[in-house]
Amino acid sequence: MVKNTFISVIAQEEKEEKSGSVAFQIQRFTDRIRKLSSHLELHRKDFLSQRGLRKILGKRQKVLAYLSKKNGIRYKQLINQLDIRKSKMR
Repeated sequence: MVKNTFISVIAQEEKEEKSGSVAFQIQRFTDRIRKLSSHLELHRKDFLSQRGLRKILGKRQKVLAYLSKKNGIRYKQLINQLDIRKSKMR
């Protein structure tokens, strides 16, 4: 049920994006990472969730690497939109 509402919100924001697109996958991974991170703040000894978080982080890193090679401009836009990376102070 939550997945369908998440897809509909994303579809309304960007109608040209599909649920299998790289940007959508990164958004979905980021959402799951944030949920697991908040869960682990309360349950520090939940080692299975820690393992799941590391796996999702690895998957997102692979997809981000693919996107940076394929379309660097879209990569930078997505990073800023999702607030994933810390910006370098200059």
